[in-house]
Amino acid sequence: MVNSQKLKIIIYTDGGARNNPGPAAIGIVIKATSDNRQGEKEYSKFLGQATNNEAEYQAVIFALKKVKQIIGKEKAQKTEIEIRSDSELLINQLNGQYKIKEKSLVPFFIEIWNLKQDFKEVKFIQISREENKRADLIVNRELDSQNRLFF
Repeated sequence: MVNSQKLKIIIYTDGGARNNPGPAAIGIVIKATSDNRQGEKEYSKFLGQATNNEAEYQAVIFALKKVKQIIGKEKAQKTEIEIRSDSELLINQLNGQYKIKEKSLVPFFIEIWNLKQDFKEVKFIQISREENKRADLIVNRELDSQNRLFF
């Protein structure tokens, strides 16, 4: 019997840097639904020094790698992913509507393009900051926790 269970994953991503460039972090909320189950996880990671745009890209890279790690390569090939971000630049560059003018973003774009190939479909959707509050909160919590380590 073939398991035809449909898996759809919605990922809210955010990246931020204080003083741009400056200390940077990412926040991710992964929501998965299948025919009979659903689940949710959140992640954060301190990046060190980066720009806001670099952090936004690294959030997407982290998210795609994390999902593949969690569900495995075979399931990934059958999975539809929606990346949701409030970064107009990120979403429009990933959708091919804006050119990439910052050379530092090109390697991140290429990595995302390659990671996309592991999934059935990856869509990039721009959302409002209001809709992305939780991922933003995770970023700021991570940055705040790093701040306490240094002061």
